[in-house]
Amino acid sequence: MSNDISVGEALVRLLEAHGVDMVFGIPGVHTAELYRGLATSKIRHVTPRHEQGAGFMADGYARVTGRTGVCFIITGPGLTNTITAMAQARADSVPMLVISGVNARKTLGKGQGYLHELPDQSGMMKTFAKASVTLTSGENLARTLADCLSLAQAGRPGPVHLEIPTDVMVERVPVPVAALGAPAEPQAEAAALAAAAEAISKASAPVILAGGGAVRADEALRAFAEKIDAPVVLTSNARGLLSGHGLRVCASPSLPGVRDLIAASDLVLAVGTEFGPTDFDMYGDGRIPAMSRLVRIDRGAEQIAAGPEVVAALVEDSASALTRLLPNVTASAGKNGLKRAETAREAALSNLDGRITGEVGLLHRLRDIVPEARFVGDSTQLVYAGNLYFDALRPGSWFNSATGYGSLGYLPPGAIGAALGDPATPVVAIVGDGGLQFSLAELGTAVDEGVDVVFLVWNNHGYREIETFMVDAGITPEGVKPTPPDMEAMAKAFGLGFARAGDEDALVAAIAASIGKGGAHIVEYVM
Repeated sequence: MSNDISVGEALVRLLEAHGVDMVFGIPGVHTAELYRGLATSKIRHVTPRHEQGAGFMADGYARVTGRTGVCFIITGPGLTNTITAMAQARADSVPMLVISGVNARKTLGKGQGYLHELPDQSGMMKTFAKASVTLTSGENLARTLADCLSLAQAGRPGPVHLEIPTDVMVERVPVPVAALGAPAEPQAEAAALAAAAEAISKASAPVILAGGGAVRADEALRAFAEKIDAPVVLTSNARGLLSGHGLRVCASPSLPGVRDLIAASDLVLAVGTEFGPTDFDMYGDGRIPAMSRLVRIDRGAEQIAAGPEVVAALVEDSASALTRLLPNVTASAGKNGLKRAETAREAALSNLDGRITGEVGLLHRLRDIVPEARFVGDSTQLVYAGNLYFDALRPGSWFNSATGYGSLGYLPPGAIGAALGDPATPVVAIVGDGGLQFSLAELGTAVDEGVDVVFLVWNNHGYREIETFMVDAGITPEGVKPTPPDMEAMAKAFGLGFARAGDEDALVAAIAASIGKGGAHIVEYVM
């Protein structure tokens, strides 16, 4: 019938109706039917070289756009390849929808040896995704998809898995008229709002801790911090908030100078932060200051329940909660917020050793020479230094995979996703020679998609951070010296621009000469 289409075609139309403009995936026999209507849609398909790359690209795209990153992934090995990226997204509260195939309904759980078969694919995904949903009938597609997209963004955002059996993909369903709406965002109750306002108004030395959940609340956070005269400590994913403002403390709360600020406060307002050890106790010394009076704003009620004891909690989006709370708090003066923030910044900088101080200085030189750029990172020395103390110019202009789940291989795909999500902003992608080899093939995707990315390869000939850790622990280093490829030959093979730098001045000049020139480039910094 002319008014009937396949479930695969209906899925594409519904994704388009929900505002999805890009999907990341590698087609296979178990997802081919999902591609039936894709070529004629307005959705752009991006083909990575590995399914893990698809997940990391969706992550980078979601971080810069705020929209859900969507993947099309084959059953079995394709999906297990994507798990690492989904786990990183779960740790960093990044909204993602992974739509996979699964074998025909009658075969599920039978263990009969079908291609790409898993004992319980959905059960496996439920152990770390926010949810894993099986579409058992085409007639449920519109509602199921709407629910999955909503869940990816609801509360604390994260990855959701939707699997569609191959026999359901080919079912005929009526042409969908429109996407179903998402439920309204929750708002904190009046009693909680009043309790938070009272506690904050009584404080004589308040401090604000802002995490990645506040990254889209810059204006509201700035106004609130000014009104209560409170320093704002920024975790790594919050860097760039209050850019240039005297109340910002762009340093890790793992540093003694910042911990002294927190310990001396009589109220802590935590906005969109989970108190994760990789931000608050990265050295594992267990010396996080006690917070005698804590007010929390977080979209996830379960996150608040799992954390320290609070005097008030607002389960709400950061910008919304701060905006509603602002008129209810008493304006403050004489709390020395600017001085307390300045003292914390200076103390934190003095806590860094000479090597890290130098690396932070290099990052700031790069920031100043390419102020329009976004800095995306993997787990490598320069990124670790920046997470301790990097003063970003805009919210969302510094993020990486070195905190939380801490996966290697995030770059290049995370940087490619970021560049695709915001093509007007060039990307400086910081990666070590060891980490680069986890997803080296995605350089080809960067060329295919024409992204404006400069891959700064921090070449210290191996896994230097791990080698240092082993030496400090009295362990003879082993397995930390993988041979890096010839970066120039590799760039030529993939069709990227290339430059090599042996000192910081040459590196800064090479980045400045490569950024914004169109296409992808490698700048190798040889240690």
